[in-house]
Amino acid sequence: MTDAERDDRTDRLTHTTSEGDAAMVDVGAKPDTARRAVARGTIHLRESTVEAVRADEIEKGDVLTTARIAAIDAVKHTWETIPLCHQIPVTNVDTEFGVGDDRVTLTVAVETTGKTGCEMEALQGVTTGLNTVWDMTKAAEKDEGGAYPATAIEDVRVVEKTKREL
Repeated sequence: MTDAERDDRTDRLTHTTSEGDAAMVDVGAKPDTARRAVARGTIHLRESTVEAVRADEIEKGDVLTTARIAAIDAVKHTWETIPLCHQIPVTNVDTEFGVGDDRVTLTVAVETTGKTGCEMEALQGVTTGLNTVWDMTKAAEKDEGGAYPATAIEDVRVVEKTKREL
């Protein structure tokens, strides 16, 4: 890459200085707006594990309540775990679980009023919530060798993003 190509690329990157150093994006001049992001993901489990989750028979406790708390807490602490992510004023978090025969789907909706979006917070809520489901159910999911052949977290993505000027 030539110096000119490197300079052009650096000028287009939002998280780097003109020298190529990592930097937080300056959002100070942006107007406050109402923002909402919704993310969703799924954890695949054995049918017997899902039945135990439904019946609240997992030894570690109430899986969905614990995962809900973990998801909300993760939303509130996203800025501490993702480099260069702004700390935002989270105004609302909604969590919704869909329990199927062999899966649990978690949807996390985050709302804020500020200068930057909340997609990372919604994604962080989903991944932490699903990781908590895995942690709470891992004893039921392990095979004889200690592996998790049926367990998989998949399809984590932002499914909605809205912004409304105030």
